[in-house]
Amino acid sequence: MDAPSLTKLLSPEGWALVNSLPPYDEKQAMALATRLRADGVDPELAAAALTQSRLRAKARAKLGDFADGMLFTPDGVEQATRLVVAALHARRYLAAGVTRVADLTCGVGADALAFAGVGLGVLATDVDEVTAAIATVNLRHFPEAEVRHADGLSLDLAAERVDGVFADPARRTRGGKRVFDPAAYAPPLDAVWALREHVPALGIKVGPGIPHQGLPADAETQWVSVDGDVVEAGLWFGPLAPDGPGRSALLLRTTGGVTTSRALRNDDEDVVPDVGPVGAYLYEPDGAVIRAGLVAHAAAELGGRLLDPTIAYVTTDQPAAAPAPGRAPLATGYRVLDVMPFHLKRLKAYLRERGVGRLTIKKRGTAVTPEQLRTQLAPRGDGEATLVLTRVSGAQHVLVVDPLR
Repeated sequence: MDAPSLTKLLSPEGWALVNSLPPYDEKQAMALATRLRADGVDPELAAAALTQSRLRAKARAKLGDFADGMLFTPDGVEQATRLVVAALHARRYLAAGVTRVADLTCGVGADALAFAGVGLGVLATDVDEVTAAIATVNLRHFPEAEVRHADGLSLDLAAERVDGVFADPARRTRGGKRVFDPAAYAPPLDAVWALREHVPALGIKVGPGIPHQGLPADAETQWVSVDGDVVEAGLWFGPLAPDGPGRSALLLRTTGGVTTSRALRNDDEDVVPDVGPVGAYLYEPDGAVIRAGLVAHAAAELGGRLLDPTIAYVTTDQPAAAPAPGRAPLATGYRVLDVMPFHLKRLKAYLRERGVGRLTIKKRGTAVTPEQLRTQLAPRGDGEATLVLTRVSGAQHVLVVDPLR
C-alpha cells in the first residue's frame, strides 16, 4: 500500500467503506468491485478497500476478531504474530516487572497491541513510513502506545525510559525471498541482541529454522507451535528468561475455543534415549519439540524409545498416558498395524490385497517422496491407510499405522 491509498482509506468516506464491506469472498470480489465503480466510488479507494477486506480475512486466522478493526499490508499479515502467541510475549514482560516496552520493528502492530493490552507502556517504531502509519491506526485505542516512523536501533533507550525491548527482525527480502543468515536480517540479529547490554529484558522473535549453533549462551531459546504448526522461535534474555538459559519448546493447542499449553525444557543435557525395535505404538513429537532438539526428552516422558538414533519417531509398547487436563499433547500417536522392510512391489501387493485406495503418507529419514510413491503404488479401492516411511535401526522400513483418536 502506498501513502495516497492509505490517505484515502483514512478519510471518513474510506473508513466507512472498508468497514461496510461484506465478509471477503474471492468469488464475489470482481462483482463487488464492479458494483462499487457503478456506485461512483473512486476506483483507487475501491481497490484499496477491497485489498483491506482480503487482508483482514487472511489475518483473522492469526488475530481473530481484532483483524476486523485493523489495517494491513501483505507483508504485515505474513509477519504478524498470532494473537495467542503475542499474548504470551506480553505476559513475559509483565511478569518480569517491565513497565515500558520498545517494539523496535513493530510492523502493523500485533505484538504492540498485546503489550498495550496488558497495560504496558509501548514505544513502537518501524522504518517504513506507511507501515508505521498503519500501526498508529491499529493502536489508536491505546493512548499509552506511541508509534514513530524511525529506526528502532537509533532510540536512546535510557532517555525514553524503556526497560524492555522487543524486536522481530525482517527475515525476507523486498522480493519476498526468505533470509536464513541472521546477519542478513533487517536489522541484523547481532545488532539487536547487543542491546541487552543496555536493557537486560530483551526479547527477539526469529524464524523457527534458526540453527542451534551460534545461539547466545545467555538466552532461553524457545520454539513455539500452534495447533501443530511451528510458528516461531524466541530469544529471551535477562528477566524475560526466569528459568535461565537453555532450549525449550512451547506447544499451544486450541480445541473448542479452549487453549491448552505444554512446555518442555532441556534442563538435563545428559538425556540419552533408548533405541529399539518397533513397538505397538508410534509417536511423532510436535515440531517445536523436534526443532528444539528435545526428542530424547519427549521419549522419556512418553515412556518410549527411538526407532533410530537420528530419527524423531518414538515407539512404545503401551499407549502413552494422556496429557493432564490443561496440557497440550507432546506428540501425535498412532497404533502400529504392520511393519515391513521397504520394497515397492511388496507394498503395492499389500495395499492391493486390502483394497486400499486412499493413502496418507508420512516420511522421515528417507529420500522417497510421497507424491512419487503414491503414483508408483497406484492405490485402488475403498479402504484407507496411513503409511510411515522411515528408518528402523538404520534400515528403510514402512510402518502401517492407524491414528489414535
